[in-house]
Amino acid sequence: MAEETQTTEEGMTSEERSARKVREGLVVSDKMDKTAVVAVVRLKRHPLYGRVQRVTKRFKAHDETNECKVGDRVRIMETRPISKQKNWRVLQIVERAK
Repeated sequence: MAEETQTTEEGMTSEERSARKVREGLVVSDKMDKTAVVAVVRLKRHPLYGRVQRVTKRFKAHDETNECKVGDRVRIMETRPISKQKNWRVLQIVERAK
């Protein structure tokens, strides 16, 4: 028998879904309804001088339950476009703000 693959509500298989990008960052704003702004910091080496630089990118992530607060560490996943600037959604809150 052929191995069955699970499909989600969007009609995608679990293998296609697992290929989506996942990032972890800090919530820097929660002023919008059902949206959190997440700052993701990565380290990048300068192409000429070799010095390691911190590069910050801000993503707008969909937060259905308005659960995220400023200072929380969250994991976000890339998804289909939800609005003009929102193509990420909050997967889980890794650590609450103190």
